[in-house]
Amino acid sequence: MSTGYLQDSARNRVQIIADFQFGKGAGEALFPEGCEVILSRTGRVRQITLYGKRLATVRAKDGRFTLGIDGALRLLSSLPPPAYRVVAAGDVAEFIRQGKNTFAKHVIAADPAIRAGDEVMVVDGEDRLLATGSAVLSGGEMLLFNYGVAVKVRQGR
Repeated sequence: MSTGYLQDSARNRVQIIADFQFGKGAGEALFPEGCEVILSRTGRVRQITLYGKRLATVRAKDGRFTLGIDGALRLLSSLPPPAYRVVAAGDVAEFIRQGKNTFAKHVIAADPAIRAGDEVMVVDGEDRLLATGSAVLSGGEMLLFNYGVAVKVRQGR
């Protein structure tokens, strides 16, 4: 794997993908000037970092982003609630911070636009980031179901 600074054309490309995945303006917030890219052996973008901290990784299967904690924090500050947020009950916040999955019975609010498979941010009631992960259920289903995993947590904070 090789690294290098994002050229303007590559940065524009990853910003467009982020805008598509998270909504208009997300790309600029997520990937500012100075981002570095880690390429795969085949020359494709694998990870985008800023000052040595991972912002996002490109999923090989579909070309969408998975968020690192630093990337999620950047999105959290730029996207207004409830965008891509799953609010977890306070009594399980510490478990989620440790990287444990978020169960539907612990979800107290969720963005209704979330679809199963979307990259989401798990937050507490004060909109503080607990973890990032992949939604297993839609936003509406997270509130309706009383059992099962709602968010498969990838990384806790």
